[in-house]
Amino acid sequence: MRRDRINNSIEQLKTILEKVLQKNEPSCKLDKADVLEMTVSFLKQQLRRDPVAPRVDYNEGYSRCLQETLHFMSLCAPQKGARLLNHFQGDKNAVTGSGFPASPVTAPAGQTFTKPVVPSPERAVWRPW
Repeated sequence: MRRDRINNSIEQLKTILEKVLQKNEPSCKLDKADVLEMTVSFLKQQLRRDPVAPRVDYNEGYSRCLQETLHFMSLCAPQKGARLLNHFQGDKNAVTGSGFPASPVTAPAGQTFTKPVVPSPERAVWRPW
């Protein structure tokens, strides 16, 4: 029973590796030792990868989303925009922890939260808030 599970797992790994290797070496035949060596090698590479990279990607995505939100909020009342900015900045600090300094968040170039935009009555926009 145990040997069957081991052999089944090795066969599954072999099938996956053959699909990947078929692009480079179409006539490649793998035995069990090759499959295990390649799997161990791959797992070691994964362990050596920079664990900080996903956090950096997250921070970049969060900052981009926040910039777009700020652009949208610049069309609203300044108090609401400032309150939302403080809320998002607090959320980012709570999620990323102290290991990563929070990048300062600013309004998009040329836009501030100090002057409200007054929509014309004929072009009223429905807002759920």
